[in-house]
Amino acid sequence: MALHPWLSLDGTSVDQTEFTRLWIIAVATYGVGDVVTTVALMEFSKTVVEANGIIRAAIDAFGQPGLVSLKIAVFLMCISLSVDAANREDGLLYYLPPVALAVVGAFTTALNIRLMYG
Repeated sequence: MALHPWLSLDGTSVDQTEFTRLWIIAVATYGVGDVVTTVALMEFSKTVVEANGIIRAAIDAFGQPGLVSLKIAVFLMCISLSVDAANREDGLLYYLPPVALAVVGAFTTALNIRLMYG
């Protein structure tokens, strides 16, 4: 299945291995780490509520699928931004989305773990 031209890294100076590794780190922290710890908090602690109003509204309306859907939407937007930046040879916007998601994900995962055991 061929990718749309704007989703392709062909013709760019981007190392596809580096791109993959950056996004694996973002998925591990923001995707898996934050989602798993948020779900654990929702299931096991009735006194802790989601601090992010948008995520709280999605969870209230749709439950865990709302949380996962929101995370997927954020990933798709950020990957699109990163690929577009790579095609324009914009190093800052190429690196910013996965690094920002990884930092936010690591922070929220650590905070959630602290809330679980704190």
